[in-house]
Amino acid sequence: QGQLNESGGGSVQAGDSLRLSCAASRLTFDRYGMTWFRHAPGKEREFVATISGSGDSTIYADSVKGRFTISRDNAKNTMYLQMNMLKPEDTAVYYCAATLGRINTTPQVDYWGRGTQVTVSS
Repeated sequence: QGQLNESGGGSVQAGDSLRLSCAASRLTFDRYGMTWFRHAPGKEREFVATISGSGDSTIYADSVKGRFTISRDNAKNTMYLQMNMLKPEDTAVYYCAATLGRINTTPQVDYWGRGTQVTVSS
C-alpha cells in the first residue's frame, strides 16, 4: 500500500507565498502521475494541478494558472506545489494523489494523502 504525506500548509496573508510538499513511500514514485486537489468548506473538491511521472507534462486549473507551479523530484520521492500571489479563495485543505501510469485531473486515483490546511486572509 502506497503512502502520501503532505506538509507545508499554514496561515498567510493575501499576496504571500507557500510551498507544499508531498512525500511518497511504498510505491515506485516515477511510475505515478501526481496531482494536487483542494477542498474548501461548502464547496466541491477541486482539481488544482497535475504532473506526469517524468515531470515532462503539467496541467493547471484556470483558477491557479500563472500563480501556482507543480514540480517533482523523483530522487527524493517528493512532489511540490509552489503557490504565489495567494488569494482568500485559495483557502482549503490541499490533498496530493497518485495515479499509476498517467497524468490525471480526476479524483479517480490510486492513493490519497491526508491533506494539509492552507488559510489565506485578506
